[in-house]
Amino acid sequence: MENNNYPFKNTPLPYNYSALEPFIDEKTMYLHHDRHLQTYIDNLNGALEKHPELQKLSLEQLIKISGRLPKQLQTAVRNNAGGVYNHRFFFEGLTNPAKGEPYGRLAQAIKQCFTDYENFKTEFKKAALSVFGSGYAWLVYIRHQLKIVTTPNQNSPIEQGLCPILCIDVWEHAYYLKHYNLRADYIDDWFNIINWDNAEQNLIKCIKNKR
Repeated sequence: MENNNYPFKNTPLPYNYSALEPFIDEKTMYLHHDRHLQTYIDNLNGALEKHPELQKLSLEQLIKISGRLPKQLQTAVRNNAGGVYNHRFFFEGLTNPAKGEPYGRLAQAIKQCFTDYENFKTEFKKAALSVFGSGYAWLVYIRHQLKIVTTPNQNSPIEQGLCPILCIDVWEHAYYLKHYNLRADYIDDWFNIINWDNAEQNLIKCIKNKR
């Protein structure tokens, strides 16, 4: 990720706000990136402003140590560093037009762990629908295999030592303007804009880092 250290800035999306139409609408992308993500960035910078000992740490390092920080600072860092990391990861994982299915090492790993891509889609959608309230569903790599996990709020799987491959944001602000309360429809549309090139590279990095 770019701009991975304090002070954090809101880097541009890798595509236009309207690029994911008709699956995710332009206004949602604008508000999601320019308003919601910007708020997490501002709050994270504010939380770190008086803690120079934390300013040298990367976004990932901040998330990993957040549980060891004093309680008040712990909540601010976990929520806001997670909010920045998770949103950036989500945005980078989208593209349009997208390749229809995973390929390469990721396709092989999905077949090994989930039998086939259609079964993976079924299991991933089930996980994304199971998130109560706000959070994310993730495909992660751990101990030489893929696993589907969910996280509440802005918690991130990297705090648990998991290596993320792709994710879907199921906070209502990610889909409500277009899909209203129909999260299942939003998930179905999301499958059409997964950046499988990005996911493939994420898996290769996870394997290389032996996570």
